[in-house]
Amino acid sequence: MKLTSLAQRKASHVIVYGDPKTGKSTLVSRLAMEGHPLLWISVDNGHEVLFKLPADAQENINILVLPDTKDFPIALDTCLKLVSGAELSICNLHGQVSCSHCKKNNPEGFETVCLSTLPQNTIVVFDHISQIADSAMNFILKGKEDTYKPEWEHYRIQGTLMNKFLTNIQQAKYNVVCVAHVTETEMEDGSKKLVPQIGTTSFSRNAGKYFDHMVYCHVMNKSHRFGSATTYQTSVITGSRKDIAIEDDKEHPSLAAFFSEGEQIAAKQVETTTVKEVVAKPVVTSATDAAKARLAAMKGSK
Repeated sequence: MKLTSLAQRKASHVIVYGDPKTGKSTLVSRLAMEGHPLLWISVDNGHEVLFKLPADAQENINILVLPDTKDFPIALDTCLKLVSGAELSICNLHGQVSCSHCKKNNPEGFETVCLSTLPQNTIVVFDHISQIADSAMNFILKGKEDTYKPEWEHYRIQGTLMNKFLTNIQQAKYNVVCVAHVTETEMEDGSKKLVPQIGTTSFSRNAGKYFDHMVYCHVMNKSHRFGSATTYQTSVITGSRKDIAIEDDKEHPSLAAFFSEGEQIAAKQVETTTVKEVVAKPVVTSATDAAKARLAAMKGSK
């Protein structure tokens, strides 16, 4: 297959990461103000920032709250099932798929979700995946004492579970933004760089491979700054497969550019399909009908 015959993917997958209170969730939430419907999966109550949005932007957001704790590590289980693309019924109280308790006591308190059938312009937000990695470890250590120290095998299983989650996102046909905290790790060349925190430092070092775009958030000179170009900062892993540099617009930074091209591709494909359908249909006009009538009359006179 030639590259020119391979259709461009319409979905974009973005990771936004940084220290706490550096504007990560706020930056992502602006997508709702720019007309994008958001499905916001809140794992750490970061959705509180959404209430600062104008009322019309809040109407663009549907939210699932997963009350993940050490004793109730629900985020991993629910998120793994979500990214499978299957249609799920999730209870609003516990964030659990097909919750038996709520089916009995609150059968109306469920949300039906199917990521594989979302409209093209919808963006799924996982806020945040650092907590999902913690949920994976808590799930692995469930039943252990609070002072129990994880061993190498536990970290290996955590990496396997997070790889399963992120591989599904990597191949997803829907738009995704993952929010994450930041950690410093040593690269293969010996240098130290900031990367998204997803489990162990070893796993975090290669987390960028699952995403099309990596956006770093930080505070500098008493203002929030965001960067996505590969050359943004030498000590930070950032990059964009479409060469989008969010830092170019310091006054109005936005994630919209990461998704606008996909919308253009989708619109172009719809337009092309419509044109083909029109061309394929025979054009019938009164002039055509008249010509057929004259031809039939000529044949009849012979």
